[in-house]
Amino acid sequence: MRPGRRTDRRRRTLLPAPSSSEKGAPKPTVVLVHGAFADASGWNATVTSLQDAGFPVIAPANPPPSPDSRSTRGDPHRDLAGDSAYVSSVVASIAGPVILVGHSYGGEVVTNAARGRANVKALVYVAAFAPDQGETALALADKFPGSKLPTALLVRTYPQPGAPDGHDGYVDPAKFHDVFAQDLPRRTTQVMAATQRPGSLEGLSQGSGVPAWKSLPSWYVIPTADNVIPPAVQHFMAERAGSRTVEVKGASHVVMMSRPDTVVRQIKAAYRATD
Repeated sequence: MRPGRRTDRRRRTLLPAPSSSEKGAPKPTVVLVHGAFADASGWNATVTSLQDAGFPVIAPANPPPSPDSRSTRGDPHRDLAGDSAYVSSVVASIAGPVILVGHSYGGEVVTNAARGRANVKALVYVAAFAPDQGETALALADKFPGSKLPTALLVRTYPQPGAPDGHDGYVDPAKFHDVFAQDLPRRTTQVMAATQRPGSLEGLSQGSGVPAWKSLPSWYVIPTADNVIPPAVQHFMAERAGSRTVEVKGASHVVMMSRPDTVVRQIKAAYRATD
């Protein structure tokens, strides 16, 4: 041994490789899917927080209408299979991992849209439906008592060229605040009621396909004052799916608007667990 040089004989400990988040690797794209009687603007606070944290975010319309059902009233939901196929195509266009987040009827959509998409790493349900195969949103909402939606639903018939008339559902504007968003200012809910996009009753009564939550990890946000999907129904679906669940005390069906902080934390939890 050369003079002045010491040999360090202490055992070396190998440290684990840093995660992609520690290395500054790109984060997954978060795809936020809204539900019926709403539009993508309900995700605005969630989008802002996620973007500030470095997440790419897409909040698509759910979905544009098919050419044979196009109307001047916007982009109404028409069919669960079609909605799911559209969101699935959005996911397919994304290079890299995806976290799919669904609110209300959007939960049904992500349950089906994630199927067969290898880049989807997690599902997050926000006051949402997580159906099993063959189940419908309308049947699930009625599984336990507590929903105020049936007595607030307005139905409008619209023509479909070459097909039977369709049926759109709207929340009665006079009841919108108390049923849909009782923890938001009334002035805000008046605008929401006036601009709500309808839900197709045909879509809401269509049976779901094989659920992606059987093969993907999932997270759930359950508002305890949800007057649309009873919390008992959400707990039933979350437990069945094995979801990591958080309750939001006193929050309404639009918990992503009144308590976006909790929703963002669940999305980040899904990211950390699947990174």
